Amino acid sequence: MTEAVETRPLPGATFGGLIEVADGRAFVEAAEARPRALPEALNGRGGLLLVKGLAAVSDDPGLLVRLSRPFGAEVEDYARTTNRLNLLHPDDSRIVRISNLPPVNFAPPEPPDPPTRPDGGPPIRFPHRRGWHTDQSFRRPPPDISLFYAHRPAPRGQGQTLYADGAGAYDALPPDLKAVADDLHGLHVAPFTGHGEDDVVQGRPRKPLNEKDGPVAQPVVRLHPETGRKALYLCEREQMDWVRGPFVGMEPGPGGEGARLLYRLMEHFTRDRFTYAHEWDRGDLIVYDNRCLIHSATWFDAQAVSRDMWRTTVWGNPGPSYRGEARSWETA
Repeated sequence: MTEAVETRPLPGATFGGLIEVADGRAFVEAAEARPRALPEALNGRGGLLLVKGLAAVSDDPGLLVRLSRPFGAEVEDYARTTNRLNLLHPDDSRIVRISNLPPVNFAPPEPPDPPTRPDGGPPIRFPHRRGWHTDQSFRRPPPDISLFYAHRPAPRGQGQTLYADGAGAYDALPPDLKAVADDLHGLHVAPFTGHGEDDVVQGRPRKPLNEKDGPVAQPVVRLHPETGRKALYLCEREQMDWVRGPFVGMEPGPGGEGARLLYRLMEHFTRDRFTYAHEWDRGDLIVYDNRCLIHSATWFDAQAVSRDMWRTTVWGNPGPSYRGEARSWETA
């Protein structure tokens, strides 16, 4: 690996870079020897890197943690930050498993209706596709970077991951929406607490929230601390507080003016020109910048398919608006 990592444009996307690796262990060692090379490549490619050929990580999960360290000051230790200990990788608590296998037992998202687009591809644009989010947006400060590794992916055509470019979407906002978004704050909350859109619409009971759950206000437009680009930063469905929000100072609830604005922003954010759908192969790694991208999972046949994906999360540079803040999820 040279100081400037050689990447190719990501096929099928207007953002993102592709790196192909012949020797996974040697790639990790090179990344450690030149720790700024991969972060600079990530910034230069709009916050998304696809690295292919890292099957060595399946044999040595510690390689994933080592590859995470150049992206920030701290790789999150989930043993300290979550009580869902069934998610932790047995070899390293800095890795969480996203899997339908025990003991994780994650159910896949429901298939959209209709299940495909007219061209046969996976639905991408909101609201046909639901579940768009950025990792742990209900924390202040939120995380910077995530690394997502395919140990046992679903077969092609199922279990894709979709990504959307918040910087490109912000640049292309109509002037009226840009003026509103610049001064707006969203209310983010932990998922599956009864504060999501579907829960509120259906009148399901709400769980009491604690400091780890939010809600917290986050700017709808974030200034990236390294690239200087502005990007949209918002979620929908589960990680926005549909009881008090989704936006500060606007009419709350699924029928309010805030909901109508969120739908308008998300429909724009997830247009084809700002999105990428990844079909996973074993050994693929995607590095994505939570400060400027959102993503969404797709359905797979959990009765017939075993899927096991590994993730690390990196902290360290959320930007000046968070400077000096105590972590909202770490209370005395």
